[in-house]
Amino acid sequence: MTEDTTEQATGEAAEAAAPQRFIDSYLAYLLAQASSRISREFHREVKAAGLSVTEWRVLASLEGSAGESIGVLSQLTLTKQPTLSKVVQRMEADGLVARTRIRADRRQTVVRITPKGHRLTGTLRDRAWKHQAAVLEPFGQENAERLIEMLKALLALHPPQGPVEEDGAGG
Repeated sequence: MTEDTTEQATGEAAEAAAPQRFIDSYLAYLLAQASSRISREFHREVKAAGLSVTEWRVLASLEGSAGESIGVLSQLTLTKQPTLSKVVQRMEADGLVARTRIRADRRQTVVRITPKGHRLTGTLRDRAWKHQAAVLEPFGQENAERLIEMLKALLALHPPQGPVEEDGAGG
């Protein structure tokens, strides 16, 4: 055996003998870690644009929507309702969103994005697509599309239930 072959065999044997942590193959952990790491990279762009992560999530969730209730926005943005209500109030004061009451149920409001919010979101949305393309590029177009479709299917099989939990991520 050459020195390189011996070193490689020793490394492989040590790797095989090392116990694998539970979390190294646990889907919820892997999804949460991937989301956290990838999001953290893009959130720098969000903060540079003068928005909080929650404000960005609200605007991104309202883009292409006729409006959403606070309850639905809470699920989409992974934010507790009381916190989200305060954020939406600030965003309304800044002219980024508008709230209107639903005629059938005066207790419920719908939040919509304003033209000002739409303009701000447009730039960030373009950056988000570029960031996503860079993240997925190593996997190739076909695998990237397959991953997104599989994640959509996974979400469809596990719809949101009840209020957002404390951390809003996997467990």
